[in-house]
Formats: sequence, C-alpha cells, structure tokens
Amino acid sequence: MSFPLSVQLHLPAWVPGFLARLPASLDSPEERMRVAISLAEANVANGSGGPFGAVVVTADSGRVVAAGVNRVEPAACSSAHAEIIALSLAQQRLGSASLADTRLGPLELVSSCEPCAMCLGAIPWSGVRSVLCGATKADAEAVGFDEGDRSEAWIDRLEQRGIVVRTGVLRQAAAEVLERYARGGGAIY
Repeated sequence: MSFPLSVQLHLPAWVPGFLARLPASLDSPEERMRVAISLAEANVANGSGGPFGAVVVTADSGRVVAAGVNRVEPAACSSAHAEIIALSLAQQRLGSASLADTRLGPLELVSSCEPCAMCLGAIPWSGVRSVLCGATKADAEAVGFDEGDRSEAWIDRLEQRGIVVRTGVLRQAAAEVLERYARGGGAIY
C-alpha cells in the first residue's frame, strides 16, 4: 500500500480569465463582495465545486492579491474551502506564512459566506486585518451545509485580535447562490 506524500489544490481553468477581467481596484465593500459572489456563481456554473468564493485584497485600494473557490468535492479534500485557498494562494504569492506585515499594507479577506468553524480558525493566523462576509452561517445551514460549532461572539473575538469584521454585505445575493446550488442538486457537505 502506498501513502500519498503531497496535497495539491488547483483553481479551475476558468479562474485566470475571470481574474483578468476584473478592474485594477475594487473600491467599495460591495464591489469586493460582488467579486466573491461571482466566483461562487461561476464555480457552480462551471461544475468545478461548491457555491463559495473568496478574494484577498489590499484593504486600502482593493487590489486583488489572490482568489479562491470551493474545491472540496473535486479535490476530495474537506479543507479546500474558498477562504483557505484564497489565503493560501495569497501567502504563496507574497512568500510568507503571515499576511500581517506585507509590502502591500493590510489585507482583507472577502468571502461570499461567513466562515465555518475551520475557516474561522484560520483567519487570525493568516494575518489579514479585516474580513467581509456576504451570506450568513444560518443561510448556509438553511440549505444543509454543516458549518460546525462557532461561538456567538466570533466577531468580538476577531475584533479583540485587531481584525475588523463586517458581515451581511450583499447577503441576499450571496444566499441566493447557496439556494440555487442546493435546488440544483449540488453536493451538500
């Protein structure tokens, strides 16, 4: 019996074209969230994973540093959430395990949905200084996703660590992606 010696997670082939069409900067929280939601929509439309998208951007200018989409099913990897992939690719791009003190200034994670228990745990260690979320944990759970245990005070705990959190940005649009995915028979995990 041989054992796997590495894990490789790849963004789908459509992502580079998607990113090439983005403006140089995403100025408002709503613009940034539209990109995360569009990533989630495109991931579902292309059959390349679940209904979640995320980007890491520079907090001041909104320049995209990295993007991620959910790859749980195609990669057979339960940790291949959009946020984890976006954070990991940003760290690789910048050559550092921490995004706290980069040459680009403070970075922000923008996710089409509030973090599950796993992604919440990754946020403080990633080094991002702010987080924007679209759909809520309740929205994801309403269609059947298991978001895990998360303290009701999760926002306060992140803010105590110096991470600014804003949730509910374009919530309805983000939640609709989850609902369409579930109605279409997408895998719920």
